[in-house]
Amino acid sequence: MDKHFLFPDNFLWGGAVSACQVEGAYNQGGKGLSTADVLPHGIMGDPTQTIEEDRFYPYHQSIDFYHRYKEDIALFKEMGFTTFRTSIAWSRIFPNGDDSEPNEEGLQFYDNLFDELIKNNIEPVVTITHFETPLHLAHQYGGWADRRLIDFYVHFAKTIFTRYKSKVKYWMTFNEINIILHVPFTGGALTVKRDDDQYEQTLYTAMHHQFVASARVVKLGHEIMGNSAQVGCMIAFGPAYPETCHPLDMIQMQQHMRLTTTFSDVQVRGIYPTHYLNELAQKGISLPIEQDDLILMRENPVDFIGFSYYSSHTVSHKGGGSQQSNFFKNTIKNPFLSPINEKAKEWSWPVDPVGLRYSLHYLQDRYQKPLFIVENGLGAKDEISPDGKIHDDYRIDYLREHLKQVAQAIHEGVNLIGYTSWGPIDLVSATTGQMSKRYGYIYVDRDDQGQGSQQRIPKESFYWYKQVITTKGAHLYS
Repeated sequence: MDKHFLFPDNFLWGGAVSACQVEGAYNQGGKGLSTADVLPHGIMGDPTQTIEEDRFYPYHQSIDFYHRYKEDIALFKEMGFTTFRTSIAWSRIFPNGDDSEPNEEGLQFYDNLFDELIKNNIEPVVTITHFETPLHLAHQYGGWADRRLIDFYVHFAKTIFTRYKSKVKYWMTFNEINIILHVPFTGGALTVKRDDDQYEQTLYTAMHHQFVASARVVKLGHEIMGNSAQVGCMIAFGPAYPETCHPLDMIQMQQHMRLTTTFSDVQVRGIYPTHYLNELAQKGISLPIEQDDLILMRENPVDFIGFSYYSSHTVSHKGGGSQQSNFFKNTIKNPFLSPINEKAKEWSWPVDPVGLRYSLHYLQDRYQKPLFIVENGLGAKDEISPDGKIHDDYRIDYLREHLKQVAQAIHEGVNLIGYTSWGPIDLVSATTGQMSKRYGYIYVDRDDQGQGSQQRIPKESFYWYKQVITTKGAHLYS
């Protein structure tokens, strides 16, 4: 029989999106092109670099949140949201990224958006940049490999901190910052080719520049908004398990975990782990560390750790395996995990609710910082039933089991700020560019070719999540 653990009264409940995956209006309101705008097949596909006529780009229209945010926020309020995570499209504020003056129409849009959230008692949580760098910065500078992007990013952050300091308390610097090593164009606006001799050097150069930028923005945020503002990081996280208790499997697990924790170590502790510097040196890679970079990073750690969790990974020193999870390809089938239901098999993610509880304890023990689950959810091909409803019990099953583990972790002492599931309304999938890979509590009538009425229809999970929030989690056990 399940033990019942309730969530704290001040726990933040909500959902998370990114600007490029929901807003649309890619060329309206003075917005410039971003890296997301030239991706016809999501971040796992190749960018076209320019807009090609007669080609469909899913992010151009998305779900038209730009024009329909008020009705969507009304639905979030109906569910009982107390928070909503979104991002600010950099190219909506600075169309080229290196502009000296911001686009007022873009700034006003986010003023209106945050005002609408606050009017509905929903706390905005803002990611400064989420997988969309102004395209001009990729073409003109080669993306984050150029140190000048640090100043452009800080100028952007200063503008939005100053504008929204009375409206936004929680900020995150880069979405899933560790993804830059897996999808360089999306994570770092990098145009270098994989067969280039300088490919790895370019990646790690860009990585360092983002770390420096993050530290500068944490410092800047406290200067502009005071200590009441919370500026955090955001990493893609999933624990690794050894396939067996073979010592070399343990080493493989440790190496896998280091791929992620290096990114949080730098932003939380302000230091590069020695093992990481050694590994880079062995590859002949030198980080472009300038005077005061390390002092800046050490003196300006993030205030909290935001992270996404979708699944865990299982590794072996023998390699092999075919079960993959998002961007991490060296994971193998875990015989102790089984899909909650058939729908959970569609994108081959291992479903591991207990892994989320393990992740919370792992991060708490390592850093002693407040944590924030800012992405977690199930993508599935939802269908409208003959009765006109969407019966997504498979999503309810997935979220129920994960939230039970979250509640238990809090009971066991984890300091968790809140939970924003991905995404509360159907949106364009980042990995594939599809609409058919649906996550939301709210169905959006739009298909993979961009056809549909954009009508919003609450799913069965909409009413379920509302009950979970209302009962502080008691409904998870009913």
